[in-house]
Amino acid sequence: MPKSNKSYKPSSSVLNSSLTSIGKLFSETAKRNPEKIAIIYGTKEISYNELNNRVNSLTHFLADQNVTRGDCVALLSRNCDNFIEVELAAAKIGAICVNFNWRWTQPEVTHCLNLTSPKLIISSKEYEEVLNLSKQPPHLIFEKNYDEIINSYPEDEPNYLLDPEDGLVIIFTSGTTGMPKGALISHRAMIARALIFSSEYAVPKDDTFIAWTPLFHMGSNDFSLATLIRGGTVVVIDGYQPEEIIQVIENRRVHYLTVIPGMIEDFIHKLKENNCKPKPIGMIGAMADLVPRSMLKEITELLNAPYLNTFGSTETGNPPASAGFIPIGSAPENLAKKQSAFCEIRLVDQYDEEVSDGQPGELAIRGPSLFSGYWGNEEANKEAFRNGWFHMGDVFKRDKMGLINFVDRVKYMIKSGGENIYPAEIEQYILIDQRVSEVVVVRKKDSKWGEVPVAFISAVSNKLSEEDVLGMLKGKIASYKLPKEIHFVDPSFFPRTGTGKVQRHLVEKSLTRMGPKS
Repeated sequence: MPKSNKSYKPSSSVLNSSLTSIGKLFSETAKRNPEKIAIIYGTKEISYNELNNRVNSLTHFLADQNVTRGDCVALLSRNCDNFIEVELAAAKIGAICVNFNWRWTQPEVTHCLNLTSPKLIISSKEYEEVLNLSKQPPHLIFEKNYDEIINSYPEDEPNYLLDPEDGLVIIFTSGTTGMPKGALISHRAMIARALIFSSEYAVPKDDTFIAWTPLFHMGSNDFSLATLIRGGTVVVIDGYQPEEIIQVIENRRVHYLTVIPGMIEDFIHKLKENNCKPKPIGMIGAMADLVPRSMLKEITELLNAPYLNTFGSTETGNPPASAGFIPIGSAPENLAKKQSAFCEIRLVDQYDEEVSDGQPGELAIRGPSLFSGYWGNEEANKEAFRNGWFHMGDVFKRDKMGLINFVDRVKYMIKSGGENIYPAEIEQYILIDQRVSEVVVVRKKDSKWGEVPVAFISAVSNKLSEEDVLGMLKGKIASYKLPKEIHFVDPSFFPRTGTGKVQRHLVEKSLTRMGPKS
C-alpha cells in the first residue's frame, strides 16, 4: 500500500484546470443555448449567440484601448441592455467594471473617478456633463458610436486566462454618511452567489429575471449575471415601471420578482387596478423587515408567492441568512431568519467575543460569496476584516432554535441615559399595526438623556394618534425605548437610496429644520 503523503499539493496543471471566470461561463452558456433569448429590453430580444458576439467585439475594442487585466472601466448608465454587455466584456478581458450611481452628485462622481482611475469611461449621453468628460480618459457614449464600434470589431472568442480572485465589478455601497465605498466583487464571489442563488431557492435553468432595480446595485447586478451564466432570460426595465413589470409577469414565468419597501404600496394598487393574473412566481422580496406586516400579507396573496425573509449585503451577496420564506397570506410579527448553508457566521460583542443566545451581537461572516474588500480604503478594510472574519456592522440576536433576529445597525445606535437603543426594534412593533405604512426611528439630542428616540410615521389613515402608537409599544419594549416625539409624515418625506432604503441620517437632519415640537 502506498504511503500517504500528508503534504500533497496539487500540481499547476490541476490548479489551472479549476480556473474559470464569469466571462468563460457565459461563453459556455451561449454555446449551449445559441438561439435562446438572453436579454429582453423594450422591443429588443437578443439571443445568447447575438449577445455573445457583441460582447466579444466589445472585448476586442477594450483591448484596442489598452484595457488589460486588472484595469478599471467606469460605467455610468441607467438600466439598458448595453449595461450588461459592458460588464460581460470587461469580465472576459479581466477588467473591473466600476458601476457608477447615476443619482450621485458631482463631488461623489469626482471622488469615485479619482478613487478608481478608470482606463476607459463608458456612459449614456445624459451623464457627459457630470462626468466632465473633456478632462477624463478615453470614453465611449452609448448613443453616439457604440453600435458602430461594436460592428467594426471581430466576433471571435477572446481567450484570456484569469484567476477566480480577479476583480469583476466594483459596486458602491450606499453608506449612511460620507463618500461612497467601492466594494470589489471577484469572479469567485459572483460564481458562488449564482450557485447559492440557484441552490437555496431551487431556481430553474430557464428562469426569467426582471432587472428593474438599478443595475449598478447588487440586487439586479448579481441576479442578472447569475441568470445569464445559467441560461435564463433577463428582462431589463429602466426603473420602477409597474405596467411593464405586470406585463412581464402575466406573460412569462418569473421565479424571483424583486419587490422593495418603497414600491410595494403602489404596486399593490397597480396589481388591483390592472386585475393582474400573473403566471406562477416562485418567490418575491426583499427587505422584509422594513415592510408593514399587512402589506406582506397582501402582496403575497396578490402574486400567490412567498416573500423572501432574507438578509445580506453588497459585501456578502445573499448570505448569511438566505434560506427563509414568509408564507403566502402571512403577516408574522417575528421575522427571524435562517442561516444560509453556504457560510459560517458568529455573533460577537465589541471585543469580538461570541455572545450568548438572546444577546445582541454584531454578525461576522466568512464564506465563498464574500467580497474582496473596499477599493482603496485600507482603513475601512481594517475595521471590517478582523480575525479572519468580515464584520457586517449589523446586530442580531440568536434564539435557542438557531434562528437569528435582526436588531439594528451597529453604527446607528441611540445611547440614552447609558442604555443602547436599536431603532429597528421600535420600528418592528409599530409596523405590526395595519394603519402604519412606514416608520423610521432616529435619534435626537437631549439635555437630560444625551439622546432620545423620535419616530416618523407614514400612516394609511388619519385615525392613528400618538396615544395609539405609544399604546402599541408599552409593555413590549422598555420604557426608555419609547419615542419621545412622534411625527406623522407623507410617504414622500423619506429620503431614499437607489435601492429604496430610507437614509436615516437625512431623516435625523430634518429634526433640526423642524425645531422644537409644540
